[in-house]
Amino acid sequence: MIPARAPRILAWARSAVAPVGGAFKALPPHGIAAPVLRELLARAGVAVSAVDAVVAGNALGAGGNPARMLALAADLQERCSAYTVDTQCCAGLDAVALAAGLLAGGNAEVAIAGGVEAWSRAPIRQHRPMRPGEPAVAYERPAFAPDPERDPDMLLSAARYAARQGYSRADQDAYAVLAHARAFGARSRLAGEIVPVAGLAHDAYPRVLSAQRVARMPAAAIADESPASRQASPGAGPVSGDPARWALSPPAISPKADGAAFVLLATDAACRRLGLRPRAAWLGSASVGAAPEMPLLAAAQAARELLARLGLCMADMAAVELHDAFAAQALGFRDAFGLAPERLNRHGGGLARGHPIGASAAIALVRLLADLDADEAAGAAGLAAAAGAGGLGAAAVVARL
Repeated sequence: MIPARAPRILAWARSAVAPVGGAFKALPPHGIAAPVLRELLARAGVAVSAVDAVVAGNALGAGGNPARMLALAADLQERCSAYTVDTQCCAGLDAVALAAGLLAGGNAEVAIAGGVEAWSRAPIRQHRPMRPGEPAVAYERPAFAPDPERDPDMLLSAARYAARQGYSRADQDAYAVLAHARAFGARSRLAGEIVPVAGLAHDAYPRVLSAQRVARMPAAAIADESPASRQASPGAGPVSGDPARWALSPPAISPKADGAAFVLLATDAACRRLGLRPRAAWLGSASVGAAPEMPLLAAAQAARELLARLGLCMADMAAVELHDAFAAQALGFRDAFGLAPERLNRHGGGLARGHPIGASAAIALVRLLADLDADEAAGAAGLAAAAGAGGLGAAAVVARL
């Protein structure tokens, strides 16, 4: 039984995912996302005047309010409120959770939520000089923990996790090859959820890979030991043997990308008043913090907490979508819940699509909703999850109506 107060999901849509420097290289965030919002409203038969709020995840916009820019670019009414969320890779899912909260609290009846990232157009970042005459210092990413020892490079953190958990490069590469095969084989199926933007109507990154070709690629990251990594995963074994055995290859890492994904939410009362037909329900979400030096653990932690709160277990989920920024992360999530390989990211996941940071978790949600709608009976539930830099995790459970 779906609770009457559970937010209803009327529609979902996304852009294709384009590698950095690809089809969306000249587009700002609202340039990618506005066509998605317009199509979302058209598919659900909802007038722009009905939308009370837009909540958008965005990680690289460097200030301003991308959600407000998006609302105006999509021709929503000026009265529409706009909130931008930055929880890094979790932002797209956290944005939907916040929109659900707006509906539950009576602050909106109809809301659009998700995420967008224009990594290709991300501003160049610099620290201001400390003294007159000193130059500004450019930096690639901000700090995600105040203690540098607890804020390693993301690739190094994933390599350490793989080594400590015993996920060899061969294990990771096998997962990556399968992910690409699934995504490439599902291109025609996924077309229905994708709104063409700048001429791109399918995810550009998935491709046919061979294990032999991947094995010849140079390593992108190799594990080492550190006190922080040992503390973050105390039950795992130490890094031992040839470090190259646990290395991360390029296909085992979700690449930098641009993209957008959004869902249209409404209260049950608004659906009845406006004559709208909901297709799914938002049953709940969890946003948690975990060890910042091993952030990829946080997705499983959020999922575990949410399922316990809802009185459900992973076996109750008909479909599971994880934004797998790393193959090692997906292997760890799969093993944590005893998932059969075919139950996780059945059509490829973020590893094969790419990683538009603020949009990635929202894309996982759109993928989950599309699969539930196409493959499962009414009442079937599914889970979407993501982990973010700084040790953040997000998870959500939705059900088909």
